[in-house]
Parts: sequence; C-alpha cells; structure tokens
Amino acid sequence: MNAATTGLVAGMALGFAGCFGGFWAFLLVLVLGAAGLIAGLAVQGDLGLGTRRQR
Repeated sequence: MNAATTGLVAGMALGFAGCFGGFWAFLLVLVLGAAGLIAGLAVQGDLGLGTRRQR
C-alpha cells in the first residue's frame, strides 16, 4: 500500500469510529493507530530506537 491508500484507510477507520462510537471510540482508534504505526516503524527499522549516530 502506498501512503495515500494508508491515509485513506486510516481516515475512514477514524470516521467510522467517530460516527458510530462517539468521541471516546474515535480517541481509542486514534491512539491505538499511532501505537501500531510506531511499532511497525520500529520493526521495519525506519524508527531507529536505541541507536545513536556519531558525528
């Protein structure tokens, strides 16, 4: 999936959560989506947790 498709799917999920579940469901989906994004970037190696670069 490219970035546009991923953004579209995330926006639709947040929209459905807000529409059918209210504010707290929207907030829960938003927080869990951010946590999933961070975990995915860390596993993929794009986040670089715990690595320092020497200058």
